[in-house]
Amino acid sequence: MAVSTSGEFRPRLWAAGDWNAFFGLGTNVILNVIVLSSLVLGVVKLPEGIVFGRILPALGIALPLGNVFYAYLAYRLARAERREDVAAMPYGPSVPHMFIVVFVIMLPIVLATHDPLKAWEAGLAWCFIIGVIILIGAFIGPTIRAFTPRAAMLGTLAGISIVFISMRPAFQIWEVPWIGFIALAVILVSWVANVRLPFNVPGGLAAVVIGTAVGWIAELLGWKGVLIPSAVADSFRQFGLHLPVPGGEVLRGLRDMGPLLATAIPLGVYNFTEGMNNVESASAAGDSYSLRAILLADGTGAIVGSFLGSPFPPAVYIGHPGWKAVGGRIGYSLATGVAVAGVVFLGLVALLLAVIPIQALLPILLFIGLVIGAQAFQTTPARHAPAVALALLPNVALWAKGLVDDVLAAAGTDAAKLGLDKTGVGDIYHGMALFGGGAVLAGMVIGAIAAFVIDRDFVRATVATLAGAVFSFFGLINSVGPVGVNVSATVTLGYLLMAASFAVAAWHAGQVGAERTAVQARSPAAEGATGGDGV
Repeated sequence: MAVSTSGEFRPRLWAAGDWNAFFGLGTNVILNVIVLSSLVLGVVKLPEGIVFGRILPALGIALPLGNVFYAYLAYRLARAERREDVAAMPYGPSVPHMFIVVFVIMLPIVLATHDPLKAWEAGLAWCFIIGVIILIGAFIGPTIRAFTPRAAMLGTLAGISIVFISMRPAFQIWEVPWIGFIALAVILVSWVANVRLPFNVPGGLAAVVIGTAVGWIAELLGWKGVLIPSAVADSFRQFGLHLPVPGGEVLRGLRDMGPLLATAIPLGVYNFTEGMNNVESASAAGDSYSLRAILLADGTGAIVGSFLGSPFPPAVYIGHPGWKAVGGRIGYSLATGVAVAGVVFLGLVALLLAVIPIQALLPILLFIGLVIGAQAFQTTPARHAPAVALALLPNVALWAKGLVDDVLAAAGTDAAKLGLDKTGVGDIYHGMALFGGGAVLAGMVIGAIAAFVIDRDFVRATVATLAGAVFSFFGLINSVGPVGVNVSATVTLGYLLMAASFAVAAWHAGQVGAERTAVQARSPAAEGATGGDGV
């Protein structure tokens, strides 16, 4: 690490490792842009003019603005600490929100009204509300972070990364191993083993290029089903300059904002708690950023994007330690913003979707998820390992419930219609749904409780458990319904009983401590120490 010891220090805007991080984060963000485009086109049935003319150009403004701001924060931190190894925070469209705004907000409106444009307006209003909640979190988040154990924050982050970032890509890689395995091998050699590739080719770029080449060779040899050559020709119809256009659709969507609050409130809380966890993750990797600045950027990005036409709120991404580990510094964030803007403004999303097999991109997501999962255990005290493991479990429950619900939906039914509560797995399903409700916040609560108990800090354990009772009472965690009052009564009662147990443990510990102090005060050694006649 080159550090200037005298004179004015100006960090480099680009380092050799930025190529690795750029091709990793850039492909990650562009992959997510491709996915969200396919969702609004295929599920909501929005017209191509709205998708390519409004939604994607809006992201072409909101995302690069965040990337530039995060690069500025990294430059400022590097300059203040006179370090060359500061890595910018990664940034892109929030992946959970991509699916939630499509399937929970927009799709029901389309099914009820058969009006995709009305559904789009509701999605924009929902995104705006999310942004406002994140801005509020910018002022209360730092206080929460100060009193939350690292094991709780990184543990819940590990749950998100392992199940939502790594698991699905892993399954998809194994479905098409002739592409996924070789791309994964390149990632493991270059990013895990830190082996420099020939001609200093970035590992992320090599994985995508080699995987794509193998995919097309397989297509030419007759292994059908992965790539569709005709889709490449069709994609050229979207070529052209698509610039963002502000509109008032978000205001029309806000006229009926009541139903939107049921999901916007807990998901806004999710956003700023996840942002808080990601800032803690970066701090563990050596780069301490202002949580308030990060959340202000995220909230502003969501609001700006909603007025320009995007219902997809951006967010600080999981993965800072991973990009830093492969050499990312300041420039990779700037390059990602420029690349995303170029892709969406020029209408290249459809072409990339047609040319690059998804299995060539998925090993990158698998790697990032594993790095974050490992970090949770590596950067917390060893005694807190059980707390980390406990904190990640709600996200596992949420992911497993989603799989069950998807299977039932594909069969034209759901848990209620099937009478799942009358079968042997009914109790497990219901408990899984409760355990995974508000998974990010729930993981932080239960992880904090465990960490405080491990440290025998029963007073703080009591406070954390009472917080869980409050959150469950209003349905922010451990609930299967929308936010409300007394949403999850049995869980709230359970938290209250647990808090009472810890309060008794705190009282008992205080009594034992007082007795021990009294015994020590009466001991001969103590008397000697205070001027008595002890021997």
